[in-house]
Amino acid sequence: MPEIAYVNGRFCPLAKAVVSVEDRGYQFADGVYEVVATYDGCPYALEPHLVRLQGNLKVLHLPLDIREYGLRAKLMEGIERSGFGETLVYIQVTRGVAPRHHEFPAVPIAPTVVMTFKELRRLPQDLYDRGVEVISTEDLRWKRCDIKSIALLPNILAKQAAAQVGAFEALLVDAEKRVTEGASTTAFCVQAGQLCTAPIGPHILPSITRGILLALARELGIPIDEKFCTLEQFKGANEVFLAGTTTEAMPVVQIDGAVIGEGTPGPITRQIRAAFLESLDST
Repeated sequence: MPEIAYVNGRFCPLAKAVVSVEDRGYQFADGVYEVVATYDGCPYALEPHLVRLQGNLKVLHLPLDIREYGLRAKLMEGIERSGFGETLVYIQVTRGVAPRHHEFPAVPIAPTVVMTFKELRRLPQDLYDRGVEVISTEDLRWKRCDIKSIALLPNILAKQAAAQVGAFEALLVDAEKRVTEGASTTAFCVQAGQLCTAPIGPHILPSITRGILLALARELGIPIDEKFCTLEQFKGANEVFLAGTTTEAMPVVQIDGAVIGEGTPGPITRQIRAAFLESLDST
């Protein structure tokens, strides 16, 4: 089944999808995005993703009411048209096409709305069974990481640094030596039975999966502290794991070569992942 795209009201084969070279997303990264995965063919946590998207559009003063536009219905249509068993949906909205000037166009323009629909192949189970290795790198991002902006160059550089040494992910470390998050994931650590992760704020993306896993941890009675931990605290933690739309809850067993805990996925990580998988049956 070929991958498909949606561009400004029209579905087409992905290879034939185009936008103008003067789109402000292309020239300025003036836009935001979301990534949605399906389970059993249904988009998971779609409402929180759409709420976050609408909120980010508002922050960017980008005039699009996604409910009035009918984005949900178009997304569902795209999943049906794609015909994949499981689908990964990428949604991107930019300010639109206008002559290249830094300020917003003086005359209102239509935003560019793009979605792509690709077959979702989940990460192999053996990664969850044995855990992954990650590296750390300097957090070079801007001061509004809570906006899911398409300007991802610092994240790309961090991911590439990880890829070059065969690591699964790069943990981003700020000027105060604190771990903020992963290049494309939320980072958690477990210290003396307490689950820790950076607090919500402009320094991290308020990940949908982060919120879901924290809610599950509370249901399990696991103590939670939303606070910053240093890189050294992560390396000395009993457990570390990552979270994301396609990552789910991924155990980390090494950071920069330092072994985490016993070097195997820890009990709280496994408990939270099991709760996540079980929760899928009730959605």
